[in-house]
Amino acid sequence: MAIATINPTTGETLKTYEPLSDDALEEKIGRAAAAYRSYRRTSVEDRVRWLRAAADVLDADTDGVAELMTTEMGKTLSSAKAEVGKCAKALRWYAEHGPALLEPEPKDAEAVGAQQAYVSWQPLGVVLAVMPWNFPLWQAMRFAAPALMAGNVGLLKHASNVPQTALYLEELFRKAGFPDDVFQTLLIGSGTIERVLRDDRVVAATLTGSAPAGQSVASIAGDALKPTVLELGGSDPFIVMPSADLAAAAGVAVTSRNQNNGQSCISAKRFFVHRDVAEEFTRVFAEKIAALTVGDPMDPDTEVGPLATESGLQDVHDYVEDARAKGATVAVGGTRLDRPGWFYEPTLLTGITPEMDLYAEEVFGPVAALFTVDSLDEAIEIANSHPYGLGSNLWSEDEGERAQFIRDIESGMAFVNGMTTSYPELPFGGVKQSGYGRELTELGMRAFMNGKTVWIGAPSSEQGTGDTAGSANE
Repeated sequence: MAIATINPTTGETLKTYEPLSDDALEEKIGRAAAAYRSYRRTSVEDRVRWLRAAADVLDADTDGVAELMTTEMGKTLSSAKAEVGKCAKALRWYAEHGPALLEPEPKDAEAVGAQQAYVSWQPLGVVLAVMPWNFPLWQAMRFAAPALMAGNVGLLKHASNVPQTALYLEELFRKAGFPDDVFQTLLIGSGTIERVLRDDRVVAATLTGSAPAGQSVASIAGDALKPTVLELGGSDPFIVMPSADLAAAAGVAVTSRNQNNGQSCISAKRFFVHRDVAEEFTRVFAEKIAALTVGDPMDPDTEVGPLATESGLQDVHDYVEDARAKGATVAVGGTRLDRPGWFYEPTLLTGITPEMDLYAEEVFGPVAALFTVDSLDEAIEIANSHPYGLGSNLWSEDEGERAQFIRDIESGMAFVNGMTTSYPELPFGGVKQSGYGRELTELGMRAFMNGKTVWIGAPSSEQGTGDTAGSANE
């Protein structure tokens, strides 16, 4: 993929960029390593001040940055503005809570024969972040805010179709007052990632993207003995039981499946509806999908814009046509819109069977697959048969069903009677082929920190001379 801004609303190429030369890339990595040596020693107070300043810059830049994201990847302008606000919130959350998370963690000194014993949380160094285009500001901020609070330095390899947003992120932290080179954007192709990750000055990596991309990065990092956090695909189940508020569930189902033009890892994609309420839920669900306004994402009345890439549009079309050919019913939508740009109708498919490609794949577009089930057991069994395990959703007023769902669903996140989303206050991540590790909260910050064990003995004048042969040392 060329490094270029291509407006998905029109298909027009607006701006192209040359990838960094080998010499320029070498210089940037060197500058990052040099920046880390001094940045790791900056005070917590300074980092808090810079994070808050970055949030203030985002507030001031909201309109321009939102328009930039909408131009580059097609999300509606209203959702782009909300994404900017979410990033500012995350920066402020880490500014507020980061200092406490960096405090030494006391341990039982007496139990280990020490005068003091604690865990000291220290940064690792230069971390490579490989990020996707669907939430071009938020995905990068989920890494950047905790990493910079921790004292790490970031190198961002963003998706090649959002280069201007990627460059803005570097400028954002510079404008906020962070020291030079603490956060840099690398305009490189995916073929150059291995070189960066194998560089000894780069100590870790985080990736949000596809399972194949995660496998590649994990393999390289494993060979180099470098830690990684991977947030990969998702095909989240959305289970509706008879006791649910069907109107509320259907409303959230439509929003979740079609948010970001259907291009969200944690959007609900597979809908498991109990047979007792399937007819009613399907009717309301279909009516709400059909009522969505598709159009220019800059228009405030638009609810669903174009897909971000032409190849993504083709993938969605192929999944729907395969399902249709193998017996699925297209209840709503099911066609590419006859207009410039990469638009696809919001779609509802029923009669899904295991022979269909979308049964075991993630459809990254506004296409909902609905299954009718006879029990919660059946819904969970089918949901868990999928290779992904990112988010999950249950609608039920039955306490026993809620407990069973939380216990048995194979996912990194379980939401009951509400839409799956991300918050700085909650860990974010998945299991199985949805990846490993967690972002956000203290887990996201400590993912790239050294939890250093510190043991301090009593002064020599206070130490005894008793026999220690019975202690087990290794």
